[in-house]
Amino acid sequence: MDQPFIRIENLSYTYNAQTNAPIPALRQINLTIARGEYLAIVGHNGSGKSTLAKCLNGLLPPTEGDVFVGDQSTRNADALIPIRTQVGMVFQNPDNQFVTTMVEDEVAFGPENLGVPRDELRRRVDDALLATQLWQWRQHNPRHLSAGQKARLAIAATLAMAPACLVLDESTAMLDPASRRSVLALLSTLHQDGLAIVAITHFMDEVVPADRIIVMERGQIALQGTPREVFAQYETLDRLGLDLPPAAAIARGLRQRGLNLPPGLLTPQDLVRHLARKGAPA
Repeated sequence: MDQPFIRIENLSYTYNAQTNAPIPALRQINLTIARGEYLAIVGHNGSGKSTLAKCLNGLLPPTEGDVFVGDQSTRNADALIPIRTQVGMVFQNPDNQFVTTMVEDEVAFGPENLGVPRDELRRRVDDALLATQLWQWRQHNPRHLSAGQKARLAIAATLAMAPACLVLDESTAMLDPASRRSVLALLSTLHQDGLAIVAITHFMDEVVPADRIIVMERGQIALQGTPREVFAQYETLDRLGLDLPPAAAIARGLRQRGLNLPPGLLTPQDLVRHLARKGAPA
């Protein structure tokens, strides 16, 4: 991995901080995110994961501590446009992000407002539409797309800004399984092409491809590591009330019944392969 692209130092965030009813959401977070890293963030509702996501590009300024993107602080108002260009956000409900009535206009909206030259703008829009498989719908109204297509359009509009990092806050929560798989395949391709991905999700099977997982609890980092490291800590995950990926949960159950299986079986393919080697019914 490269040197940290995003650096978080002693970050705390409190909602209604200046009132008589403050609500602490993040407490003393220290974290770095490298260029090209795939980071997954999980935790129950209220754990602080969405608040953390919004701090990554300055949508929420720190109550205490600092967030740096490159060498620029999100506390610096003059740096927010370049920071938000580099760290793009995709939210759970794409409809709330759409501002135009044509798909290609939606993709062009951000870079056009930044004054990107016409030839470069055209190239970015075309590349984003092709990458997200939306080219044939480029002249459609975004409101007429399927939920999965809308999710990919929100990603396309962010890609047209030429970010170095894509932050997705529960972007698959409203999708059917087929649409979820489509979005996850897109994220995998983007990651392979060098884009950093920060994905917030409550679907444990979605975090298996990540380089690293952060588990949030009550505004703090309770656990972090590779998927194999995190999902090997059954007792901690049980205490936090978090599930295992389906294949890992099945493997755990089989071990409890006496079957000798190695740790770190996180995908159906891994599980079936090891069961086949043992001659067990798969």
